[in-house]
Amino acid sequence: MEADSYDALVIGGGPAGLQAALTLGRMHRSTLLVDSGQYRNGTVAHAHNFVTHDGRAPDELRRLAREDVARYASVELREATVGAVRETTDGFVAQLEEGTVEARTLVLATGMSDELPDVPGLADAWGAEVANCPFCHGHEFADQPIGLLGDGPSIGELEAMLAPIGSEVVTFGHDELAKVERTERGLLAHRVDGDPVELAGLFLHPSTVQAAPFAEQLGLDILSSGCIKVDALNRTSHPRVFAAGDLAHVEELPVPMPSILAAAAAGQAAGASAVRFLANPEAENEGNPLTD
Repeated sequence: MEADSYDALVIGGGPAGLQAALTLGRMHRSTLLVDSGQYRNGTVAHAHNFVTHDGRAPDELRRLAREDVARYASVELREATVGAVRETTDGFVAQLEEGTVEARTLVLATGMSDELPDVPGLADAWGAEVANCPFCHGHEFADQPIGLLGDGPSIGELEAMLAPIGSEVVTFGHDELAKVERTERGLLAHRVDGDPVELAGLFLHPSTVQAAPFAEQLGLDILSSGCIKVDALNRTSHPRVFAAGDLAHVEELPVPMPSILAAAAAGQAAGASAVRFLANPEAENEGNPLTD
């Protein structure tokens, strides 16, 4: 049976992938968006620092975005998982559970996976009392004690950022925290030595890895951060592959910005770059510094 064929395949149904699909749909490009239902912010109850949507639940944001995308007949959404992607002469073949699909271009929006320190209790509170981003979660702990877990200059910077928010900021080294326990008021942080400390919340910088294998499968350039290397237009080192969201960032930026708003903006850029490539592949390839 002949595989379904599309102008673009978008893998990932978070804000980056949904916005990329919306952008492609508005330009009447046949697009398949594949959403596995796995999201980096899947444990987060409310998203913040997103103008007009501050405090809205991430699953509600996805529902609203899906309604937007559904208005465009050229976009199809499938709830499925892509197992592998391989390159062909003029595009890609992706393996889904029910078979294969073909696409001329590919937008990767599968995000990163967080790897938490091996401290009991952290995973249970991740996305609630334990978080990564002070812009997204800091205000909710205002005028209460806030904890930081980690070592190095980044923790000092985080401490200075949170100082105006919390009543106090308590820092724990990786070898100082035995476990954390959720309470009605927040967290109880148990030290290896010393009395436990009551906290409203705890911030840390987890290590991250690509949530999906496609960057490796396609041989894309990867930065030291573990993210896919993209230019300002979210083009990768492969002329037909575009990447958006926290799985990718521009090399000149020290770190990616893992936020819903930034991911959506990157998805718009990636979708627009895919449209430009489809309209004029040769010209668009010449303008990509990563493939020159």
